[in-house]
Amino acid sequence: MSIDGKKVTASEGRTILDVASEIGIDIPTHCHKEPFEPTGVCRICLVEIRSPEGESELHTACTYPVREGLEVKTDTERVKRTRKLTAELLLARCPDSEAVKKLAEEVGVEKTRFSKKDLDCTLCGLCSRACKTASGNSIITFVNRGPDREIITPFEIFPSECKGCGACAEICPTDAIEMVEVEDSEEK
Repeated sequence: MSIDGKKVTASEGRTILDVASEIGIDIPTHCHKEPFEPTGVCRICLVEIRSPEGESELHTACTYPVREGLEVKTDTERVKRTRKLTAELLLARCPDSEAVKKLAEEVGVEKTRFSKKDLDCTLCGLCSRACKTASGNSIITFVNRGPDREIITPFEIFPSECKGCGACAEICPTDAIEMVEVEDSEEK
């Protein structure tokens, strides 16, 4: 396969993001963090892929497996334009987030043309994946779809299964999760 014209040999099961990083090609990411399974939620790592049997398509580099005959391009005009749009949408959602501002700047976006939401959460899902890894349960999860999508605890109540480990707060790229002391109501 090739990435930006460089011939690459990679073992099966690896992703384009892994291989590109290994050969010194930087692809921006937001929702991808080791050791969690990649999901491609944020879409900022999009690359253009031409398979031996098809047209050129955009795919997330963090989830797309390498295979023989792929031609991957990480810096086409189409890729740059799409990443900028994605960064603008993230910036509109979380205009005060330093992580989002830095990511937007990285792809060449200084401001957004979309209405600002003034939220903290980019819906990257890292907190949910960290929680599931730490607790074995989905204590923090996605609900709803489209513009109503959010991450909450089931029924929006403090779950007794929460160990208070802080994995969700530690992994959050926008610092939207704050750890607070909660008194056990049964002790009163």
